[in-house]
Amino acid sequence: MANSQIESGAPITLQELYPSSPFFMEARSLRVTGLLKGYSVETAIGVIEDGEKSLKINTQHLRDVSFRVGSVYQFIGELHIEPNNEARTGRNVDGIDINLYRKTIELLRRFLEIEEDNRNMVE
Repeated sequence: MANSQIESGAPITLQELYPSSPFFMEARSLRVTGLLKGYSVETAIGVIEDGEKSLKINTQHLRDVSFRVGSVYQFIGELHIEPNNEARTGRNVDGIDINLYRKTIELLRRFLEIEEDNRNMVE
């Protein structure tokens, strides 16, 4: 029987999403943040950017989110290498300090590594 539990989205920056990255895997659950550079109401496809990197997001299943080009959004969903990435949730995060958010991701990863090391020492 297949496991139907939904994974939490791993917080990443778009700079971390490249072919040899550990996050670049089909159906990997991710949380991405970026500036909405374009959005098509007809296709429900948006494009977010963070620095020089961009990502297409399929928003067809999102409800009660109004999209404004130029606003910052955060999406959680599964990565699909081709053709679009489908978000299961999204929110406007205008005003977020992207540099602070990147530092938070880094600190969270360090904390989780230490926690895992401590668990391994107990076993």
